[in-house]
Amino acid sequence: QVQLVESGGGLVQPGGSLRLSCAASRNILLITSMAWYRQAPGKERELVADITRGGATNYADSVKGRFTISRDNAMNMMYLQMNSLKPEDTAVYYCNAYITTNNYWGQGTQVTVSS
Repeated sequence: QVQLVESGGGLVQPGGSLRLSCAASRNILLITSMAWYRQAPGKERELVADITRGGATNYADSVKGRFTISRDNAMNMMYLQMNSLKPEDTAVYYCNAYITTNNYWGQGTQVTVSS
């Protein structure tokens, strides 16, 4: 199994930026894929972006051009750089790791975008 710990959330004004980090307890090269999800109040959890062990990325249409997912395999870290933030980006953001047929989740970090 793998333990995941998110950090970097907080309060930011519209148009601002945040960088989220996810620290994994094992070599992320052994993880099939990793992803960032988010869940806003009253909404279902949705995929924000994902990245394979080889570095291929995918983004939700709502964040394309604004968010960038990346990973540092040597440090067992995954990141989400969020730019041009909008109020609708407000949510709890979760780090996800997929190994074989199992999903593992971090505890989440709150991102609030408000003026």
